[in-house]
Amino acid sequence: MIFLLFAVIFAVTFYLYSLPLKAVLYPDLLCLFFGTVFLIADFLKTNEKYKALKRLKTFSAEMIETLPESETVCEEEYKTIIENLKNELISAKAESQTAYKDMIDYYTAWAHQIKTPIASMKLTLQNEDSELSRRLSSDLLRTQQYADMVLAFLRLGSKSSDYVFREHRLDDIIRFSVKKFAPEFIDRRLTLDYTPTDAFLITDDKWLSFVLEQLISNALKYTQSGGITISLKDKTTLLIEDTGIGINESDLPRIFEKGFTGNNGRTDKSASGLGLYLCKQICDRLSIGISITSKVGKGTAVALNFEQNPLKAE
Repeated sequence: MIFLLFAVIFAVTFYLYSLPLKAVLYPDLLCLFFGTVFLIADFLKTNEKYKALKRLKTFSAEMIETLPESETVCEEEYKTIIENLKNELISAKAESQTAYKDMIDYYTAWAHQIKTPIASMKLTLQNEDSELSRRLSSDLLRTQQYADMVLAFLRLGSKSSDYVFREHRLDDIIRFSVKKFAPEFIDRRLTLDYTPTDAFLITDDKWLSFVLEQLISNALKYTQSGGITISLKDKTTLLIEDTGIGINESDLPRIFEKGFTGNNGRTDKSASGLGLYLCKQICDRLSIGISITSKVGKGTAVALNFEQNPLKAE
């Protein structure tokens, strides 16, 4: 367009000076020819650079080794700015990863170290059978659960995993989890109605035990009288029901959000909002469905759906 503007200016100038227009038409055609050649060459070169930049958009900062060659002073300055930002980003990311690894190592070590005095206190309390010892055992169990929650939270954010899937008897996992809370059931005079399931499933027993312990702990925490019922429904759904204070209907849609405590959490200042969040994350990894129904003042029911495809010989 600029070329055509210049050509018109020359033509008008020749016309005003009464010069023959053929004198300007011939060089115009020559300029148009060579200009078109240069235009096509420049377009192809620019298009190649555009494709290269478009490919670089999909790369991370660490993967971008070189940028396309600069053709102007401004492009060179932009290139320098981008490379400086890239180096800063890589450096900041490396520092962040180092700090995160140090934090993970510290809290992992802390969680493992605190289990030693917990185990020692548990052995001491096992030799006593009194109301005080049962209460202390319950508090000690919750302390151990908090340490396990720290480990579970750290492991969920790790790229590596220690999942070991094999076939397990569901009743063995349930009994192992329930047994830990026996002193609290006795001390608080709460009932446990457990119907054996006679079910088998493929899962990681350690992580499933963690989920069951969190759910039973929550049920005990918000149940003042009555008890807890554990049963199998439709052969694939485990129900954990309590007669506790229940959950507000408005809180149910957000119950699995990280840090969400709802109305019960505002009443209980010690609630962290991590227990059900961890349960949901672990269940997703174990391919277990989890849902909660509740009515205020009547109790809460947690459903774990273990429906799995049948095993086939290969």
